[in-house]
Amino acid sequence: MSDVPNRIWAYLSSKLLDAAATAGLVTIVGKQLWDMTEGRPDSERLLVLGYLGLVQFIPTFVLAPFVGTIADRFDRRLVSATGLAMYACLSAALYFYVRTDPTELLPIFAIMGVQGATEALQRPASRALPIDLSPTELVPRVMALNAGTFQSGSIVGPIMAGVLFTITPATPYLVFMVMFIVAGISLIVLPTSGVERLARSDGRFGTQVLKDAVEGFRFVRATPVLGAAITMDFFAAFFGGLIALLPAIADERLGVGAVGLGGLRAAVGIGAGLVTLVLAFWPLRRRIGPTLLVAVAIFGLGTIGVGLSTNYIVAFGFLMLTAGADSVSVFIRTTLVPFATPENMRGRVLALENVFIGASNELGGYESGVTAAWFGLVGAIVLGGSGTLIVVVAYTFIFKSLRNVDVFEDVLPTST
Repeated sequence: MSDVPNRIWAYLSSKLLDAAATAGLVTIVGKQLWDMTEGRPDSERLLVLGYLGLVQFIPTFVLAPFVGTIADRFDRRLVSATGLAMYACLSAALYFYVRTDPTELLPIFAIMGVQGATEALQRPASRALPIDLSPTELVPRVMALNAGTFQSGSIVGPIMAGVLFTITPATPYLVFMVMFIVAGISLIVLPTSGVERLARSDGRFGTQVLKDAVEGFRFVRATPVLGAAITMDFFAAFFGGLIALLPAIADERLGVGAVGLGGLRAAVGIGAGLVTLVLAFWPLRRRIGPTLLVAVAIFGLGTIGVGLSTNYIVAFGFLMLTAGADSVSVFIRTTLVPFATPENMRGRVLALENVFIGASNELGGYESGVTAAWFGLVGAIVLGGSGTLIVVVAYTFIFKSLRNVDVFEDVLPTST
């Protein structure tokens, strides 16, 4: 790892804090809502967990195509740091609200809606930074390290949330606020990347933003492998996402409390972290397309396994399996998409990807809550995993451009 520049390690330190605080925050908000609805019918409580995903999805879906241009026109370090500052403010708001021992759900939904809007602004810039800072020959290794750092945060954050929640329900929010602040400061002190930026326009801002968004859409449409990789992950996360249901799984299926819930959420990070650690030393370099399809299929099978589990250890193992498969998918997609995109368009393309990938997790949470209310907890999870398998079969036959990708260099843009 001595060939990795110091600026990359500094970025990864910020990423670790960001990922841990974000994963922990979402986990404990779900637990908070589950506990606040105790005594209500189970179908209603499951819908509440689904609504949490929906209020995060809507602002991301609306804003992401238009704010990607910000990441292309301005310093991506500062754009990302601004988003982290907003996350810190939202964590502080949750801290003060939860201290009042609240009974109203609406303020929490409102705060998480703003969190979704902030994610639309922050994530494209954050996603582009590791490639911006990396020499081309180190991109696969750096992206594996980036994925591993994200997954490490996904382990640490939920465990922290579960333990801190046992002190007081408000304590996790205070700790995550501090973590977001430190992560933002770490980005600000990074050196500039020196990548090509989109020239600032002298025209009307609204018109230019719309034009930039249309250019991003056109580029994705003109690059079939991008559309295939992005939309397949969208459908997999939409059908197979079960993170929003973990509070219900922990309580109803496995009979564990906040610490056990934190462990389940951490299992996702552990499984993915182990795989990404392997990828950091031995990055995938051949048969990229077929490997992506197999990884998504394993994700679907693991999801079904979680739904059928009644034993904590078995559920923990299946969560690790799904997360390990997902980490392979994430590594391939997060390397392939920026690789296929010119420097001055990465913000807009990654913003569009964020609609399909980042927001699909929240929308998938809503879908999981609704289907769980209709078909029961087990039925919803098994149906979701089966839907993921159907998507893999369809994409294998429909998108030859994705199936035939051998090495990442196959998708490099021919011109900028």
